[in-house]
Amino acid sequence: MLSGTATTIVNLVVVAVSYPLYLHFLGYEKYGVWLVMTTVLTFASLGNLGIGTAVMKLVAEEYGRGDILGVQRYVSTAIAVLFLSGSVVLTMLLIFRNPIVSAFKLDEGNSQTVLWLIPYVGVLCIYSFIVQVLEAALSGLDRMDMTNYIRTFSHAIQVIISGLLIAFGLGVKGMLIGSFTSYVIIHVLTILCIGRIVHMNIWNIKNINSLYLNRLIQFGGTVFSGSLINMLFSPFNKLMLSRYAGVATLPVYEIVYTGSMYLRSLIEAGLRALVPRISYLSAELNYQTAGKILGIYRRSMKLIFVFGTPLYLAFIVLSPFLLKIWLGEKFVETLPSTFQLMLVGTFLSLLGVPAYYTLMGSNKVRYCLISHLIQTASNSFIVIAIVISTHTLYVQHVVLAVILGMSISSFYLIRMLQTIMKELWRSDKIHY
Repeated sequence: MLSGTATTIVNLVVVAVSYPLYLHFLGYEKYGVWLVMTTVLTFASLGNLGIGTAVMKLVAEEYGRGDILGVQRYVSTAIAVLFLSGSVVLTMLLIFRNPIVSAFKLDEGNSQTVLWLIPYVGVLCIYSFIVQVLEAALSGLDRMDMTNYIRTFSHAIQVIISGLLIAFGLGVKGMLIGSFTSYVIIHVLTILCIGRIVHMNIWNIKNINSLYLNRLIQFGGTVFSGSLINMLFSPFNKLMLSRYAGVATLPVYEIVYTGSMYLRSLIEAGLRALVPRISYLSAELNYQTAGKILGIYRRSMKLIFVFGTPLYLAFIVLSPFLLKIWLGEKFVETLPSTFQLMLVGTFLSLLGVPAYYTLMGSNKVRYCLISHLIQTASNSFIVIAIVISTHTLYVQHVVLAVILGMSISSFYLIRMLQTIMKELWRSDKIHY
């Protein structure tokens, strides 16, 4: 939990440096073009199929049993499957790159830039799948702290390299090179860390096993469905803003959304440790373990109110001043109020995090899936309704849609957990 919070703080500092740097050398429009590329990469990452999360859980189980061969089989099988799915993603990007670019309504110069970059983004996507499996394996080997440190270090190096390259005039191409370098660093350091824990040959084709594949897909399927729905959320908003408000509005949305989500992650990052703990307790459900699960949930909510509330209030009050200092001459007047609204939405979303992880750890993943569906559907419905009724769209409209979607989703998660716990106490298995 401490490593998650600590690395999140470092990531916040890196992000705080990166946005003014990118905007200074690229400007809002060119940086908006890069955000179009990251949106394409977000869609392409759906080819992960949720297997990364499944690897972490299943590797942890095999490692706990001392079955290193089982660990090898899960990792090797996952890499083989994701290499195949990544190749399919690359093929689809190459086939449909013209319709993809036209959907963002870019001018001719920016369109040509994106068309040139898409094949490289596809290759980067395949590589990122492999790296994600290695990260998940390291986390499953009980070193999630090292995974956090490696990713944060690579993020910092990415910003440094990208900043230097765009300063020397490479523009968006420099951003792509920086991203690729970041994954190479993660790859190398993760392999070294895994090698210090266990000695195994994950690249042996004989490790690929259909039984292990079936287990990966079974667990990852629901996770993938939730990720699929959730990944449509922000890209949809960016697509609508690009079409109806112009590509120059994307950096404003990106700054307020990413900034508020990073603030949220200061608390949420530590709460991710709930999943393995709740999963362990749920393996043998009885009076004691059920009471512990409820106790963990309550302490998690207390943590949010004790530390999260003053943190959010401070940023809401100080955001106009901080944003003006941070962005300097690139500051725009709409940023403070928009950021304050987004902070409200992410705090409401944070309230649903303990319930989300508790439900996932208790094998109630379908409720997590439904919560993603509720948030995305609510957000999309509101944005489309605004466009239809007013024939225009502003960043503030999208932010309000995000707030409502997050609020409804959090309420649903909390309500479902309460209902499940009540049924649990009333069941024949447990008498309270």
